[in-house]
Amino acid sequence: MSFTPKAIAEFERLMAEPTFDNTKLLRVGVKGGGCSGMSYILGFDHQQENDEVHTFNGFEFLLNKSHSIYLMGMEVDWQDGLNARGFSFANPNASKTCGCGTSFAV
Repeated sequence: MSFTPKAIAEFERLMAEPTFDNTKLLRVGVKGGGCSGMSYILGFDHQQENDEVHTFNGFEFLLNKSHSIYLMGMEVDWQDGLNARGFSFANPNASKTCGCGTSFAV
């Protein structure tokens, strides 16, 4: 899994907020739901029993061990344009994606 420089910059901006809990790390994962069957999880959380801490270019994030097969090779990007603002996911494991870009099937 990788993150573009824009995505890392946005995560770091969020983590620099005065109310941010510095004991939390970024969590990336999946859950059942969405119009294509699975949705992405992206948020800040404490490490849980089934989590692994991964590092990409010095940036640490959490990944539940069981989610790895769905997210291997995925790239997270940050878009800040007129037509789109938010995180986007380029997942080579997805056989189908939703028009909104946050739901996928394998």
